[in-house]
Amino acid sequence: MTVEASRAARSRQAVIFCCNSGYLPFALHAADQIDRLTPARAFDICICHGEEPITIPDSLSSLDVRLIRIETSGVFTGLRLDPGRTHDVYLRLALPQALAADYDRILYLDSDIFIQGGDFTALLGLDLGNHPLGAVRDNIQWRTPDRRAEQFRRLNIDAAPYFNAGLLLMDVRRYNEMSLLDRCVELGRRESHRMIRHDQNLYNAVLRGDWAELSPMWNWQYSWSARLFEAMRFPHIVHFIGTLKPWTDRKGQYSPRFAQSYDRFIATHFPGRTRNPVSSGLSPADHMMRKMLVKHFVSSAKLARYLDRFPSDMTVIL
Repeated sequence: MTVEASRAARSRQAVIFCCNSGYLPFALHAADQIDRLTPARAFDICICHGEEPITIPDSLSSLDVRLIRIETSGVFTGLRLDPGRTHDVYLRLALPQALAADYDRILYLDSDIFIQGGDFTALLGLDLGNHPLGAVRDNIQWRTPDRRAEQFRRLNIDAAPYFNAGLLLMDVRRYNEMSLLDRCVELGRRESHRMIRHDQNLYNAVLRGDWAELSPMWNWQYSWSARLFEAMRFPHIVHFIGTLKPWTDRKGQYSPRFAQSYDRFIATHFPGRTRNPVSSGLSPADHMMRKMLVKHFVSSAKLARYLDRFPSDMTVIL
């Protein structure tokens, strides 16, 4: 692999997004939120890309984002791809190996997130024990922790804790000691006919529970079954899982505050980009609202048991 960067690293820790030009505004929106929360930050904020070049607007130069191009030279050839995708969807797998000379700790974040708070300096310094990764359990196991992930079933793997890869706290040395990139790629090529989606399943199938569990305050997966609880817990990071995103939500299924924030940001920094009308939100009498209320009522006790496992946002379950 080869690495080209817009500037040298200024810290041994980094928050990194991997995206293409389509998701660049949303990654930069999150980067701007983190920068505002941490005005004297002692970590780099980076945006990594692969095959497609990207350009950061001059209006965001104050963020001091480190732009990194990683040429993976066919490392991901043979891995499963959804239609219309490129091998850049696997780029986060390569971060610890490609950037080992620059960083000891990497916090990888998906671009479809909304930052509301949190001490990112403290998060980067969490003790992960001897694990290569810290992550938040996938929401399929929030209420049913013993649920077997579909990918595990397809690979004939026993049920194990299964994480969502939208936030990954990477211990670079341990990650590389375990040859995690090579092991994920080898599994992905060997089992490409049985794999679904992309690197999240590769990580989980290789590690099989060998990861440190972080509080859901750092990756609140915004599903219809936990959306209303988010307003009460006010997590640090809201992650818009699934195909519906606030910037494409025309029926108001999400709180309008998300789309309004994105709309203001895009109008300021990407004025040539097409903007969608912002919905005023769901009516209390809407069928979806009623469905969410029933689901929240039925699942409240199980979700409370999950949340009670984390006395603070810095709790790590090893």
